[in-house]
Amino acid sequence: MSALICGSLAFDTIMVFNGRFKDHILPDKVHMLNVAFEVPQLRRAFGGCAGNIAYNLNLLGGEGQPMATVGEDFAPYANWLVECGIARDYVREIADTYTAQAFITTDLDDNQITAFHPGAMNESHRNAVPADANIKLGIVAPDGREGMLQHAAQFAAAGIPFIFDPGQGLPLFNGEELQRFFVQADWIAVNSYEAQLLQSKTGMSLDAIAATVKALIVTQGGEGSTIYTAGKQLAIPAAPAASLTDPTGCGDAYRAGLLYGLQRGMDWETTGRIASLLGAIKIAAPGTQNHRFTPDEFADKFKQAFGYAI
Repeated sequence: MSALICGSLAFDTIMVFNGRFKDHILPDKVHMLNVAFEVPQLRRAFGGCAGNIAYNLNLLGGEGQPMATVGEDFAPYANWLVECGIARDYVREIADTYTAQAFITTDLDDNQITAFHPGAMNESHRNAVPADANIKLGIVAPDGREGMLQHAAQFAAAGIPFIFDPGQGLPLFNGEELQRFFVQADWIAVNSYEAQLLQSKTGMSLDAIAATVKALIVTQGGEGSTIYTAGKQLAIPAAPAASLTDPTGCGDAYRAGLLYGLQRGMDWETTGRIASLLGAIKIAAPGTQNHRFTPDEFADKFKQAFGYAI
């Protein structure tokens, strides 16, 4: 069962400032801000929700590929996808654009200043969900606004079940548009903050939202996650992590676990635990696509964490 992963492919340029922003930004001068920070540590990483989800699903041995729009600077990322064995059939290059990219500067207090350039991501609507490519499962992850609207409608029209994962794209939509996503989607995945925002924008309770889909999944960081399904609430524990190195991309790793469980027809208790363990493995590594494991290694970690085999 192949999954189509609609979302962004992006470069993340991450810089570390060996000081504290508060020592260099004067509160009474923020209206005329002009500061510079020396960043002796810098790394460029491959990211974007579609790329991160596809990477984790591929590690598990699942079947899936990203659908995204990228710019003329995409070559290094394309080579990385080839190296990882991830297909690029639905990755479309847009002329005269840059691939989406974030420039993130972090200080010693873990405060961040981020500049995000959407670039080719804003052209995501120029891709269409194929109705005749043996796609049996999908996810609409954060992407260009029009792309998210169109891809959800296309999945629904083709009868392809999909996860709606609004993520950081949630503020782009009003309550009526979000309720349309609920009707089209089979599952919804959000974190606890996004769950509150969904309720605020739609005027619906979580139970009411959950009643519109087969399952509503709400992640809660180190407190685990809750899966609302069939009128019940399933408490999924957080998996133990070797270290808390970098939370960036943990949500995408979790969503790859959801796709894997759905592909394999697993129950929600096991699917949620697979997703939880993926997040725990990711958080122990810097960046979003630097952790490694084989399916057998993952199965061993799962049994150690939860006491039964998958």
